[in-house]
Amino acid sequence: MKYFLLPLGCQMNRSDTERVITVLNNMGCEPTDDENTAELIGVIACSVRQKGIDKVYSRILKWNTMKRNRNLITFISGCMLPADRVRFIRLFDIVFTMNELPELPDMIRQYGVMTASSSQIPTEEEIVRQINPSANMDRFWAIKPQHISKYEAFIPIQNGCNKFCTYCAVPYTRGREVSRKSDEILAELRQAVEKGYKSITLLGQNVNSYGLDKKGDEMNFAQLLRKIGQYGDESGKEFWVYFTSPHPRDMNDEVIEVISQYKCLAKQIHIPIQSGDDNMLQRMNRKHTLEDYRHIINSIRRMLPTATIFTDIIVGFTGETEEEFENTRKAMIEFKYNMAYIAQYSVRPGAVASTWADDVPKEEKRRRYHVLSQELEKHSYLYNKSLIGTTQKVLVTGDDRKEGYLTGHTEGKIVIRFKSSDHSLIGQIVNVEVTSARPLSIEGNLTE
Repeated sequence: MKYFLLPLGCQMNRSDTERVITVLNNMGCEPTDDENTAELIGVIACSVRQKGIDKVYSRILKWNTMKRNRNLITFISGCMLPADRVRFIRLFDIVFTMNELPELPDMIRQYGVMTASSSQIPTEEEIVRQINPSANMDRFWAIKPQHISKYEAFIPIQNGCNKFCTYCAVPYTRGREVSRKSDEILAELRQAVEKGYKSITLLGQNVNSYGLDKKGDEMNFAQLLRKIGQYGDESGKEFWVYFTSPHPRDMNDEVIEVISQYKCLAKQIHIPIQSGDDNMLQRMNRKHTLEDYRHIINSIRRMLPTATIFTDIIVGFTGETEEEFENTRKAMIEFKYNMAYIAQYSVRPGAVASTWADDVPKEEKRRRYHVLSQELEKHSYLYNKSLIGTTQKVLVTGDDRKEGYLTGHTEGKIVIRFKSSDHSLIGQIVNVEVTSARPLSIEGNLTE
């Protein structure tokens, strides 16, 4: 049986997909990149953004039409709001939460034995009562991933979220925070390093809250990073360890200090700000202030002077005034981010704010998005220009759009390209002398 998978959304969904691949391969199924030849089609969905869900609906209508002419089984998992799950049950042959992945082979084998009538389809309220997406995650994590990349590995260390930001649906799609056993995390990381992986990303919805649900039974995030750093020193291998996404509420100086002490812990921090205004942060239920956030940035600048800093920002959230937006712009000027993922607010069913008026016009959201994008390019360009003349270690990731060039990124995840057609360099860390800079990227020459 040939299968086709469509992963949507974040790096966590990509990581989940790698375990789905393992389960299907162990069944004897064969992957295909052509959905038209597949007998089994699966989606790893993302309910966090409406665009992702819209894509699912458009594709399933196409696939259900294809069933008229050939045998085809469809399934969906990943991040799903209860309301979306109710609709998917009517559209897909198999619907399951990711912690039910070990049962997928039986679901596929038993498909068609029983057919539920529409009266048997659970309601949204029943799904909320019956399904706990964070239950039995140990069985899911025990599945060894089939990494999609040959040089970049994603390792889940935690699942779920307890923060309940008012704009976000993740607590309803992923459930409550559950930490993975540290010995399993370390074992998976060691295996990846021994296989030659150069970039390893620790994943969680609130990665730096790791261990807080198992106080006394498990180490905290700083201690986990220290164990990884110690292994990196002992291994003698060159690799970079990243993590995403942390929450400012759980970020502390101990984590930053540990990163400063170990070579393999990458000097790149992704720390979402979302807004630079205290009133807005309160409405978002972020549970920290701008001054709290400023302390984190100052600690990074002091203890990790070479680190790049990335962030997430939402513009046009419910009730955002021009003054509140201006405070976010000022925060961008102050913190001088190397990269910012700026989102125009859209309502997500299930989130607290879904009952609030989406009262910032789309045109104004777009304007604010462009204003912040321009600020980002200013600060990114100044930093990138400062790299000219320096030699940077670069992980080569593939062909650049410019013919005859390869592309990659520095330890700080600054995108760089250099002239070369040597594909044997892909997946390796090489030295590149920076010769020119642009907003958000740099260019250079390969050195010995």
